[in-house]
Amino acid sequence: MDQNEKRMQFILTLRSKGISDPAVLAAMESTPRNLFLEGIFKERGYEDRPLPIGSGQTVSQPSIVAKMTEALELNSRCKVLEVGTGSGYQAAILSKLVRRVYTVERHRPLARAARALFQQLDYSNITVVTGDGSLGLPEQAPFDRIILTAAAEDPPANLLAQLKVGGIMVLPVGQTDTVQAMIKVVKTENGLEYTELGEVRFVPLLAGVAKDTEH
Repeated sequence: MDQNEKRMQFILTLRSKGISDPAVLAAMESTPRNLFLEGIFKERGYEDRPLPIGSGQTVSQPSIVAKMTEALELNSRCKVLEVGTGSGYQAAILSKLVRRVYTVERHRPLARAARALFQQLDYSNITVVTGDGSLGLPEQAPFDRIILTAAAEDPPANLLAQLKVGGIMVLPVGQTDTVQAMIKVVKTENGLEYTELGEVRFVPLLAGVAKDTEH
């Protein structure tokens, strides 16, 4: 199967998983996932499965990336906070749909690699911050949208505080050793509205900056 066929199959798979937003599908199609993978995994970019990246982390399967992106209801004016940069794949998708992406990563090697890749690919509206994503980025708040790519037991109160009224947060919640749920939280004048979007499995949201051994 050549690259064009793989890409067509990839989009068909996303549609079959319920992804229907044309802008999200276009962003997914125009962001080759293999660029965010290393070594033998580069060949497997179009597979709809999570794959390993550095620092013991994974890049989420594309259908989950697309589902979370779609649930954010993005527009070109949005300023977005992502907690958990990983290889940068999710941030790259977001950057094609919004004005500005701030992404926080606790693993220094991952943050550095993502920053270099974004520069190389000329994604100029993404800022990578090495830090404790569980704290958010108070100095850049408020955000129109917040996305977490790590599971919390509950939506973190300090991140909800950094979300604008009318804003949306999408995150996995639940104990790490059981099934987690992806949820969408809308912050309204009268409080928070929750919608459950299906079962997922993510790494846990951890506090602090990781003590990675540098290679």
